[in-house]
Amino acid sequence: MITLRSSDGETFDLDEVVAVELQTIKNMMEDGCAESVIPVPNVEGKILAKVIEYCKKHVKSTVKAEEHALSDADLKAWDSDFIKLDQATLFDLIMAANYLDIKSLLDLLCQTVANMIKGKSPEEIRQIFNIKNDFTPEEEQEIRRENQWAFQ
Repeated sequence: MITLRSSDGETFDLDEVVAVELQTIKNMMEDGCAESVIPVPNVEGKILAKVIEYCKKHVKSTVKAEEHALSDADLKAWDSDFIKLDQATLFDLIMAANYLDIKSLLDLLCQTVANMIKGKSPEEIRQIFNIKNDFTPEEEQEIRRENQWAFQ
């Protein structure tokens, strides 16, 4: 059993088979740095709980010998429900997945962001992500002229 402690002090007990899904933790375990509680200073408890939920579900789906293993279709449906998050949680999860080096989760979350902006104009993207346009009208016009291919 491996214990993780989030930045806000919450602790989580994981089976080793789940913990090794978090490559950062796996590396610490291999290097002998995981003797007691492993601090995860960059991740809050509520986000770490979501990360662990994802990893547990994906580990369960790979254990085919288990009679309750999920099919690929069931796992995709679960992933679709999992990513229905508010923006703040989505971006916190991206940061956690990157820090903990969980490629499959990072890919899923980044694809979610890509889908959010797909087919959107720069103005729509700014509105979605609450990004202030700090270009002057002249600068914006120049950028549009230089990069016409992107605005077609």
